[in-house]
Amino acid sequence: MIFINFKAYKEAFGRKALELAKIAESVAERSGVYIAVAVSHLDLPVIAKSVAIDVFAQHVDPVEFGSFTGAVNAEMVKEHGGKGSLLNHSERRMKLADIDFCISKLRSLEMKSIVCTNNVSTTAAVAALRPDFVAVEPPELIGSGIAVSKAKPEVVENAIASARNICREVKVLCGAGITNHEDYVRALDLGADGVLLASGIVKAKDQKKALEELAGLI
Repeated sequence: MIFINFKAYKEAFGRKALELAKIAESVAERSGVYIAVAVSHLDLPVIAKSVAIDVFAQHVDPVEFGSFTGAVNAEMVKEHGGKGSLLNHSERRMKLADIDFCISKLRSLEMKSIVCTNNVSTTAAVAALRPDFVAVEPPELIGSGIAVSKAKPEVVENAIASARNICREVKVLCGAGITNHEDYVRALDLGADGVLLASGIVKAKDQKKALEELAGLI
């Protein structure tokens, strides 16, 4: 499983975001690998209508409808075709109670939750909330080009073990520094169900070639 976070990169916003999502759709069809994208709230309605792969929000706020100026809740994301949301990314940290609220809300709407964690203990705490996925990402390796599956394999192995000891159904993604097929395969060998990455694809000079290589097509 490959999840691509578009973040707020100019290479993956607006028209370019739609182009990259269509590349991801094409690679998914040809490789047989599950590929999903997490996009800006502004781009999500257009992209969700334009591709067959799953489209996620990058964040949802822990609120219902009401007096919450600037907030985007899970219901809004679902209305526009989103299949779920990232939560607690290192660039958008959340309180545990708010993570719990959002996981429960997404579950009630039959949407998926991907909760980012930064170490083994946090992964265990989040697994107790029963999200669909936890994505282990040591912050110091995010965007570094140094894959956590190589630099800190023990973090991945221990996080997977701790998560599944708490909740056997939770799927674990390996994040931070993933850039190529070797990184992807290494993460799977360590027991991960897939990877979460951003700059390795979004910032690549040739996004199509980078994703094809990651998915094992070339």
